[in-house]
Amino acid sequence: MAESLWVIDAFARETMLFASVGLFIGGIDDLLVDLLYLAQRVRQGGRRRLTIATLPPPRSSGRIAVFVAAWDEMAVIGAMLSTALDRYDHDDYRIYVGVYPNDRGTIDAVAAVAERDARVRVVIGARDGPTTKADCLNSVWRALRRDDARDAVKTKAIVLHDAEDVVHAQELRVFDSLIDQYEVVQLPVLPLVHCGSRLVSGHYADEFAESHAKQILVRTALGAGMPLAGTGCAIAPDVLAMIAQARGGNPFDASSLTEDYELGLRLAELGARGVFARVAADDAGTVVAVRAYFPGTMRESIRQKTRWMTGIALAGWDRTGWARPRALADHWMRMRDRRAPLAVVVLAVAYVAMPLWTLSIMVHWLMGAPVQDASRADTTSLWLFLANAALLSWRLALRMLFTGRSYGVREAVWSLPRFFVGNFVSLVAAPNAVLRYIGMLRGAAPVWDKTRHEFPDLAPPASQHAGDADFRDAAGFAGG
Repeated sequence: MAESLWVIDAFARETMLFASVGLFIGGIDDLLVDLLYLAQRVRQGGRRRLTIATLPPPRSSGRIAVFVAAWDEMAVIGAMLSTALDRYDHDDYRIYVGVYPNDRGTIDAVAAVAERDARVRVVIGARDGPTTKADCLNSVWRALRRDDARDAVKTKAIVLHDAEDVVHAQELRVFDSLIDQYEVVQLPVLPLVHCGSRLVSGHYADEFAESHAKQILVRTALGAGMPLAGTGCAIAPDVLAMIAQARGGNPFDASSLTEDYELGLRLAELGARGVFARVAADDAGTVVAVRAYFPGTMRESIRQKTRWMTGIALAGWDRTGWARPRALADHWMRMRDRRAPLAVVVLAVAYVAMPLWTLSIMVHWLMGAPVQDASRADTTSLWLFLANAALLSWRLALRMLFTGRSYGVREAVWSLPRFFVGNFVSLVAAPNAVLRYIGMLRGAAPVWDKTRHEFPDLAPPASQHAGDADFRDAAGFAGG
């Protein structure tokens, strides 16, 4: 029995030490980003915030093309397009929707809107779906180029959106203004929290609230490449044409699972100037942002996180490599992008170490052995435990702060249990991502493994919130 107790003690001690060191390194990494963000806020303390009212007027005119790739989106695409047409406050735009010849339901839904409004253009690709989102976008790109040549029109900006997005009324005005100064403009993404799935759908809100209000701001301030969110972003057609010329005519990489992430880094490598634009829509501080429901079930969330982890941390590493040798900030940020699989291993060991440590103490107590023999830690282990506890408390406090800033106090409180829900999703998604990556190494073709989408019920204009149409209580929405 003493030998078994020794084995339990050894496993508890070694797993706890491994997890503690890993968590400490990750915590310090996150803390550095936090400190840089706080320093940046202090430096910008007296600077006027960019608002719709203070946007510089566009220096040039031109049509804005909105690209939407759609596969099996019959349930949402009609409502998305109708809402965009009703909301957009801009005089010259056209919405291009890429569909597949074997997706009759989506084609009919888009065509029904296009019959009512000529600003919607249906683009049926040459191949049956699903292929990849990038492949669908390439069909849309070619259609736009044909239209521009035929109509002798120069498109000023290409905006990317997803089929489930709720667009902001002023976003095209933001793009029209800023695309004169930058080749790439990214708006914040604020996921909607569904009251029927507050824990799962809500953890996306927490993650994006922190990522798009802090992490990406630090990233751009350091001069690192800005990955695109794949939605709510505008790109100058000339830089896309440069990429298309290098790739034989297609700007989007059809072999990528996360073409948006890779495209942002590729544009930065070409010298394209990018900006993450947090533009206030009104005096209440509501920002011009994209809103949408993200997966609301564990199964759908795991599928999505699997694709993200595969495309960014595993396959994306092979495809994008590292930045220029002296671009230290870019190296750091790419390392952060790719740490997810290792972080999950550390997290898994931590979740194993805690019950093992508890078991060790219980066995000592049942045997009458001194508990301190099992629980005695050296100075290093003790300080690691205290440091990790402090870093975790800091991380949870910041998560609550940023969630509360965008969604209100109630969602800030919900962000605490959702932190652990997000951890569980990542724990399950990581091995799935590794298996999928191995399949890709063996030659498996990338496929658009999209999740089921839902479009919210929109409240009537009388119940507007902070200048932006609010959602019914069922959506669990709060202004950002």
